[in-house]
Amino acid sequence: MVLSPILISLKVALVATIFTLIVGVFLAQVFTKYDFKGKNILEVLVILPMVLPPSITGYGLLILIGKRGFIGKFMYNYFGVTLVFTWGSACLAAAIVSLPLMYQSCKAAFLNVNHVFENAARTLGAGENRIFWKITLPLAWPGVVSGIVLSFARALGEFGATLMVAGNIPGKTETIPVAMYYAVEGGDTATANLLMGIVVAFSFILIFSLNSWLKNKNYK
Repeated sequence: MVLSPILISLKVALVATIFTLIVGVFLAQVFTKYDFKGKNILEVLVILPMVLPPSITGYGLLILIGKRGFIGKFMYNYFGVTLVFTWGSACLAAAIVSLPLMYQSCKAAFLNVNHVFENAARTLGAGENRIFWKITLPLAWPGVVSGIVLSFARALGEFGATLMVAGNIPGKTETIPVAMYYAVEGGDTATANLLMGIVVAFSFILIFSLNSWLKNKNYK
């Protein structure tokens, strides 16, 4: 009973973190390097889920991917695919909620990169893609790793948005926070306490390990 929510949460958090890593690094690189019309509005939309209540974010997703939503209706009518109350919708909810943490960490990391090294590479004829992969990203890596850890921890503990779009389907969408909520509601405090302890301990180890790693890198 306890193992299933743990495995589902880990898989959801892993998929969500991979998504946020790719999108977060891309957006941070674009927004820190280029100026274009509507940039501020787009950046606000990316960060907004961090300050909105998760239930509101979840309801917004429900409007979009539900059977009557713009995306959900299209997918259902043309492909016969239902997006809500699936494992994929749990991943999407976790990714949307944790993306701002990844983006902010990557943005700060890219802004702190010493551009002298990038400019030197340009004078030697290096292309922008090569400069990014060989210079920018390695220099910003500690900040990117921080974003990965924080996003994973946030995705692991996501509740409100997940409950809205994925519900509570045992063995499919029942993550740790959702299972803990229904355990408390059903008076099963033993299970709730166990799940709480697992999440708190795991998150503590993640953050402690990240801080220790960053501290060691600063000393080198």
